[in-house]
Amino acid sequence: MRSISARTTAALTAVALFPLALAGCGQDAGSAGEAAESGALQVVTSTNVYGSIVETVGGQNVEVTAIVNSLSQDPHSYEATVQDKLAVSKADLLVENGGGYDPFLHQLADSVEMDHDYVLSAVGISGVAPEDEAHAEEEAHSEDEHDHGSFNEHVWYNLDAMADLADAIGEKLAELDPANADTYESNADTFAEEIAGLQGQAEALASEADGRTVAATEPVPAYLLEAAGLKDATPADYTEAIEEGADVPVAALNEMQELVQSRSVAFLAYNEQTEGPQTQAVRSTAEAASVPVVQFTETLPEGEDYLSWMSANVENIAEALKS
Repeated sequence: MRSISARTTAALTAVALFPLALAGCGQDAGSAGEAAESGALQVVTSTNVYGSIVETVGGQNVEVTAIVNSLSQDPHSYEATVQDKLAVSKADLLVENGGGYDPFLHQLADSVEMDHDYVLSAVGISGVAPEDEAHAEEEAHSEDEHDHGSFNEHVWYNLDAMADLADAIGEKLAELDPANADTYESNADTFAEEIAGLQGQAEALASEADGRTVAATEPVPAYLLEAAGLKDATPADYTEAIEEGADVPVAALNEMQELVQSRSVAFLAYNEQTEGPQTQAVRSTAEAASVPVVQFTETLPEGEDYLSWMSANVENIAEALKS
């Protein structure tokens, strides 16, 4: 869980300084039934993970703008642009992760006076966070930091939560576009069925996992690893430092290195999207010890949709457990 850091505060400040000329563009954003000239509903998402889910539910009836859409971008430190604000000003619906993960989108919504009924929070819908932490963005506007406690905001790796989100997206799209309500409901139901299949595949790995542990350079895939019956043995001080964007204490880094060097874990879960010298050092230690390294990301790899991406993640876990 990454608290609101100085770099996030800077990003919010940058949004606040956008030209006021754009502010008037969004007065009608989020009004039911309004769409772009193409006739498609305009949806803006914080990352392409949520963009993919919206496209699955909305099909050809939606046009999606995913603000963070590349593996080269770090969602934690993303600074919104004037173009992002313009897209939000024209949006009928926004989908954010929430929980303090992507406050830039919530700030953009406020800057164009977006009706919050048309801002969906994956964290809020998931129900996995306390009420105050689910709405961390609202407090982040006036505070330099927000403590997430023990909450893991990376809910897109929680398969059941994404099925719930797809259902909520379908309901909002139906509200905005009643003529296609049946299509949205059907697509959301189909998505949920696919998710149930993936959840079953993940849970089937529990017998292979047999209570084994893993180490993770960042707790991004924690929900999926838990579904597979795996336990996170990563030192708490290591995780806390990484999530805060701070240097890992020497003692915690040494403990992490020993954990993988001794082959005490089934594999190393590695977030390649936000790697740095310390996480790279841990990876090198794992590779030298012949500990499998399973790569995870925070946004979709090129050519993948949400379902194919999660299917590949489950398969990668299964392969690592066989090593």
